[in-house]
Amino acid sequence: MTRVLRGIGVSPGVACAPALTLRWDFPEVKDRTVGAAEVEGEVRRLREAVDDVVSHLKGLGERVLQRAGPEESRIFDAQILMAQDEDFLASVETLIRKNQLSAETAYEFRALELRAQWSGAARLRERLADLHAIQMRMIQRLLGRTDTELWSLPGDEQVIVVTHELSPGLTVQLDRDYVVGLVAEEGTRTAHAAILAHSLGIPAVMGAAGALSEIPNGTMLLLDGQSGTIVLDPNRDELEEAKVQVSRRHRLELQLESVVGEPAVTPSGRPIALMGNVDLPEEIEAAIRHGAQGVGLLRTEFLLTGRTSLPTEDEQTEYFRRVALAFPDQTVVIRSFDLGGDKFPASFKAPVEANPFLGWRSIRVCLDQPEVFRPQVRAVLRAAAGHDLHLMLPLVTTVGEVQEARDIIMEEARALQKEGVRAAPSIPVGVMVETPAAVLMADRLAEVSAFFSVGTNDLTQYTMAVDRGNARLANRFTPHDPSIVRQLQRVLEVGKAAGLPVSVCGEMASEPLSAVLLLGLGYDCLSVSPPALPLVKWVIRTVPEDSARRAAEAAVRAGSAAEVSNVLRETVGEYIDIRLLDPHSALPGRGRVATLPPGKSSI
Repeated sequence: MTRVLRGIGVSPGVACAPALTLRWDFPEVKDRTVGAAEVEGEVRRLREAVDDVVSHLKGLGERVLQRAGPEESRIFDAQILMAQDEDFLASVETLIRKNQLSAETAYEFRALELRAQWSGAARLRERLADLHAIQMRMIQRLLGRTDTELWSLPGDEQVIVVTHELSPGLTVQLDRDYVVGLVAEEGTRTAHAAILAHSLGIPAVMGAAGALSEIPNGTMLLLDGQSGTIVLDPNRDELEEAKVQVSRRHRLELQLESVVGEPAVTPSGRPIALMGNVDLPEEIEAAIRHGAQGVGLLRTEFLLTGRTSLPTEDEQTEYFRRVALAFPDQTVVIRSFDLGGDKFPASFKAPVEANPFLGWRSIRVCLDQPEVFRPQVRAVLRAAAGHDLHLMLPLVTTVGEVQEARDIIMEEARALQKEGVRAAPSIPVGVMVETPAAVLMADRLAEVSAFFSVGTNDLTQYTMAVDRGNARLANRFTPHDPSIVRQLQRVLEVGKAAGLPVSVCGEMASEPLSAVLLLGLGYDCLSVSPPALPLVKWVIRTVPEDSARRAAEAAVRAGSAAEVSNVLRETVGEYIDIRLLDPHSALPGRGRVATLPPGKSSI
């Protein structure tokens, strides 16, 4: 039997408890026809079931609002939109009427079709768990069965839940006094259930392929929600090592608290600008608390989450001003809507594409949909009056895209002036470098850009031809590959030669070993996820600049990602206990350590 499984750590913390395996399968629906006189009654049953499911989802949203917060509760707004999808429901009604099928038979038929369609579309894969949960509820309701819920699971013993796929509805209903960890075979860090587990403070690992077949029910598990490691039947040495790791983490957290108010400078005194990445409004306070020097990446997609219509210009203006006021006299970089790929909101009608990550997304959507882009441009211009706001264009591949966007911005600036609306006459417009095309054309893009910011997530994805949301390819998705390192070097060299500020805002900047690599390459501005700010600052203040530079030079010459990672570990290990920073060890973060069942040592 396998003793160690690896997945994707999506919610930090360490837990040790018996496994509770949950297998959620659709109930068997027998084909059933009805008489002509019963058809409309079946349609009514369908609609009543929808009303009941929507009411239940609203209740779950209220529960999440109390336990996690308003932004997480919006997950259920998106699910409600799916449940009420009129196109889908109309197709079910048509099947009922034309073929005289029962409501459950017709619903299951259409549900199977839709799940097959979504499974084949990369941009919809992250929402498949939500769809699965909604359809399960609908079929249970149409069959007259009570929803299978986990309000008080499991009773009197702490467990780690192991299942194929987690839905937000399942995750939020787990009793945190007893469910101390989560393992799922499917899912990534961006899955709704992963976001919710992190907010609730439940250690979780997703993308653990084969977990249900490898983990018998009741097996003792040692789970690390940061490193993504699951140890089956841990021995005493492994438990003791986990206790030591938790102790190290606690000491590091205390050490990090002391550097929050200190400047981000290398031991030789070179200043490094550490800005914050902000996804959701509540992260504004977290960025301030952890010492962010402005916002290097303000994602705007949350403004569309759970909505049936686009946000108004006034709503966006108010939000951008709120962020600007939180960082007075500091720069806030707003990224225009990065729609497409896996980020089309439920309210946005997106085309079905064979390769959505290579299709209609990001700057392409904005330029093709003026009703989406122009109100956002106007909102940024209005909020920039009296504030240092920049606008960043995602997924740029051509100079023409930047020029077209700049023309729109100037048109809207003139329109606002003509209307007598208080707004900035112009704003700095930069490029988010996240495609090999942008790297190769960096010298020409520099002619029409005010700044560069490297988005390492997509740059890695497009360079390595690896879907960053595919759990099976997670080990191949690494920014340490020499091809990425060399592109980072080129972008910086071109930007400096053109006199442009150049930063990194991808997840790479939030990982301490990678931050040392960026420091050695010569980057002096990093935008980091708020919780990682103290750790990255501590590493910057600890590792000498000369050592970082030598490591970067070796990384550029390296022949593999493993060689780059080893160089960084060896370099940083001279000054810091590498067990605190190694990607296969847990990093500090929110989460908890579960007490062990009787007879086991507690961690």
